[in-house]
Amino acid sequence: MMSRPMSLPKLKYETSIVTFIQFVAMSFLYLLINLGSIITTCHGGSSNCVSNSISSITLSILVIIAFGCLWLLGYYVQNRRNRRLALLLIAVEAGIFIIELLDAHNFTNILGLFTSLLDMLLALWVIALAFRLFRAKGGRIVSRPWRGKHPD
Repeated sequence: MMSRPMSLPKLKYETSIVTFIQFVAMSFLYLLINLGSIITTCHGGSSNCVSNSISSITLSILVIIAFGCLWLLGYYVQNRRNRRLALLLIAVEAGIFIIELLDAHNFTNILGLFTSLLDMLLALWVIALAFRLFRAKGGRIVSRPWRGKHPD
């Protein structure tokens, strides 16, 4: 008996799932980027090793906190279906998109470019989902508007 491959869920309004993916992916990638910065600075015997380590660790903690707050906002947008929260999520994600666009334009290494491009893609995905929730005005998300009579 052959089993079917598992299919991905159709994400129509699940902003909490996508913002959680964004939280995990960006936290991990920014930790890698900052770890690389620490290793590069400290490997050469530079006198800036301690100050760079402290600033890199602080930046990593701030990024994790920021994306954690974004995940909570995505959760509240999905569960409360509030138009204002959806607009706030769209605005925050648009800001992230612009920052990552500028960061991708001036990338220093391939990991930084990959991180920026991935975050831009995830930001656009969240914006699309939040816009669907905003358009639904707190109601049910439908793929297409119903046209015609209800089948009896």
